[in-house]
Amino acid sequence: MNHDVETHTHETDIAIIGAGPIGIEMAIALQEAGVDYILFEARQIGHTISTWPPHTHFYSTPEHVALAGVPVHSLDQQPITGERYLAYLRTLVEYFDLNLQHYEPVQEIASLKPGFRLQTRTQRGAHTYSCNKVILATGGMAAPRMLGIPGEDLPHVSHYFPGPHPFFRRRILVVGGKNSALESALRCWRGGAEVTISYRRPQFDFDVVKPHLADDISTRIEKGEIDYLPATVPLEITTGDVLMARTDSHYRPTAQTFRHETDAVLLTTGFVANMELFNQLGVELRGPERAPLFNSRTMETNVPGLYVAGTVAGGSQVKFQHFISTSHDHVARIVKTLTGRLPVRLGSVDARNNAVSWEEVKSN
Repeated sequence: MNHDVETHTHETDIAIIGAGPIGIEMAIALQEAGVDYILFEARQIGHTISTWPPHTHFYSTPEHVALAGVPVHSLDQQPITGERYLAYLRTLVEYFDLNLQHYEPVQEIASLKPGFRLQTRTQRGAHTYSCNKVILATGGMAAPRMLGIPGEDLPHVSHYFPGPHPFFRRRILVVGGKNSALESALRCWRGGAEVTISYRRPQFDFDVVKPHLADDISTRIEKGEIDYLPATVPLEITTGDVLMARTDSHYRPTAQTFRHETDAVLLTTGFVANMELFNQLGVELRGPERAPLFNSRTMETNVPGLYVAGTVAGGSQVKFQHFISTSHDHVARIVKTLTGRLPVRLGSVDARNNAVSWEEVKSN
């Protein structure tokens, strides 16, 4: 018997693709509005958050990451960990009994004018769905931003920080200079590693770094507890060292090179969004971030009936402008456009507290 034959066909009004925080909030809002929908997720809900190192705290305080009017409480009223937030997401899915199809990636999508056809795949085979509208909430961190240098794929090189334990009593080179790099470096140092940081700029930009990390890393470097290689970039990674280059005033590599011995390399060079579904539908993508073109009042893209929500609205963000806390507006705008009514509830800090945008949503 051929188990790969497409035998399953389904219909729904709205397909939401991506079960991260905003995809989940979108599903709750549509469900409470009585709209027929399916929430698709290629892996597990909140997948990106599940890739964080253990015991990593949000930078945002709990009220900024609350969804659908359900508060996020923490034991000490401080930012919660990724693990606790995933438990919160699971609670929302179960409490609202969302129509979730997880571990079912949407592989192909086509515009039927009107409507859309989705092709998905599970371990049991292929499925076809037809729907009237599609909301893409696929997030902006689908894969690491690769440097494209030799040795980047070696076993001792990673773009994901697994926590400090693997680096105990080992030398690690952390490449990068923003929050993730500094937090990883500090955690590794406190976990017993010998840490060096390489950053392409001569100084950290403390305007975009969390204040407690800025103070901590400055003290560690000043005391010689963490080594710092300012204005440097890696050119090649080998099993025992990294070929480094000094950078010029534009942060580009120069001919001045040297080798730095290390046991492990952590490349905190950011992440990129997966824009494949946008490409399949012919969404106009703009700028180096490949951010989708959309109507800021409705969140509809240049493809009629296709909407964008959450951090993927910024494409592969370099300077972040789209976060969970700034994406509740997206839910409000889309639900208002599709149903004519505002959502019953959004996050604790939501569009209702953003007087300008909320009044704009209400008046259109």
